[in-house]
Amino acid sequence: MQDEQSKSKNPPIPSHKDITPILKGWDYEPGTINVRKVTGHDGSIKLQMRLDLGLLQMEMTGRPDGARPHGSESFLDHFEKLLAEHQSRHGTEIGFALDHNQCQLLREEAAMYYYRYLSLFVLEEFPGVIRDTARTLRVLDFCGKYAADEHDRVVLEHYRPYILMMNARARANIPFKEQKYGDALKAVDTGLAHIREFFTSVGQEQLFGRSEEVRVLKRFAKEIRRKLPVDPLEKLHRKLARAIKAEEYEDAARLRDKIAAMEQSETTPSARKVK
Repeated sequence: MQDEQSKSKNPPIPSHKDITPILKGWDYEPGTINVRKVTGHDGSIKLQMRLDLGLLQMEMTGRPDGARPHGSESFLDHFEKLLAEHQSRHGTEIGFALDHNQCQLLREEAAMYYYRYLSLFVLEEFPGVIRDTARTLRVLDFCGKYAADEHDRVVLEHYRPYILMMNARARANIPFKEQKYGDALKAVDTGLAHIREFFTSVGQEQLFGRSEEVRVLKRFAKEIRRKLPVDPLEKLHRKLARAIKAEEYEDAARLRDKIAAMEQSETTPSARKVK
């Protein structure tokens, strides 16, 4: 009798709910980020990330799980609307605060966006990475300014260098793919400057040189510089430095003459214009 009751309470799950056929041929690879795009039943493109026990499926835009909390795109958008309403009613933001549960909702939501921008980066969908990392930085700023509890204001801050790095890499990769190496280098340098500003703001500027995020961006900058055309004058200066170090003074003298002649030819037109 007990077995019959338990069967009625727990009917068998239909076999079509089993995700094994979906995972067949798509093995989990430890240490790699394995993602793909698929077409959903609604005809829209979805993102899938392979995990050890299955997969995550995410929407390409909006909240990754497709939910619309309180009719807004996300909890962040909803709370930003509440702030705007508070300012409209009171003429000031003073008195507006996020409680612990609201901050927790924002943190959980930020984790969804993290999985998506990581997936988008692997797929080289860089505009989406820029969008989602910028949004996550908004979460950090919003909690940092309006959370009632000190813990909620700072708990996500140690992720800021990583988010800034991912944002900079995405911003740099777009011009890099278009062979606009100067623009790519500027994007990396801007990212490094923002990370330095963060460490300075928290009184830990000495951590800048030890940051893994900084090392990643500097490696990318080095790769970009290899693509940049070498300035002939700079090339001669490098040769001169090597000749002096090797005590090849005759070669050094010839190089100095070449450098002097080149610098003269570059400055003469300017001098004529001034006259």
